[in-house]
Amino acid sequence: MTARIDILGCPVDVLTMEAAVQRIAECIKRQENCQVVTANAEILYSAQHDPGLFLTLHDANIITADGMGVILASRILSRPLPERVAGVDLVHSLAQRGVRAGWRFYLLGATREVLDLATQRLQVLYPGVQIVGSHHGYFRPEENTTILASIKASSPDILLVAMGAPKQDKWLHDNLGKSGAAVGIGVGGTFDILAGSAQRAPLWMQRLGLEWLFRLWQQPSRWRRTLMLPKFVWAVLWQRVRNRKDASAKRPHKG
Repeated sequence: MTARIDILGCPVDVLTMEAAVQRIAECIKRQENCQVVTANAEILYSAQHDPGLFLTLHDANIITADGMGVILASRILSRPLPERVAGVDLVHSLAQRGVRAGWRFYLLGATREVLDLATQRLQVLYPGVQIVGSHHGYFRPEENTTILASIKASSPDILLVAMGAPKQDKWLHDNLGKSGAAVGIGVGGTFDILAGSAQRAPLWMQRLGLEWLFRLWQQPSRWRRTLMLPKFVWAVLWQRVRNRKDASAKRPHKG
């Protein structure tokens, strides 16, 4: 087990990308169910008001810092995380290692067209990568059992789910054990990026933590979600105040 820090009552693992991939490799080797949540500020803030998401985060085996907002929060709390481990970057790292290790991937989410393009892109970037199946994410609840049977029949090691947070994470919480996959990861808009239907922010914006601004420019309809960022930072600042008060109360008084 790696060290974890608490951000707004939710755990986040202290991990580098290399360490995250190694943790996942160990789960596959042992064939242990392992849910990975790539958590951004919106997910951690929403969990305070969403009991189902809160439970999902506390039951997850690995929670990575997907987003500079989470990295900033860790610094505010004086428990700095080593680096960002974003879902899209994690998929690339796993695909690269998966070629050597012979891992089998199943893709669930997005549209059929996006899935086909994302699959083709992964196969071009990582020749030999095994994509053993895929299914779009716009299915009805009554289709869930059939889809799980299809996933299980393909015998994947890693199930990548892109249905948007927190839906993808709650779905994995409830269904990973029935899927036959060892590892399940919520990967958000990764398939759209692979397919070319969405773009990532330039590297300089990623390094400055301005990806949210780039996404807002691409999708102005996200402005309401963007309002959550200052609320998240304020909540983290208040957590720091509470932590200091608690630490002060625990210190023995002289005299």
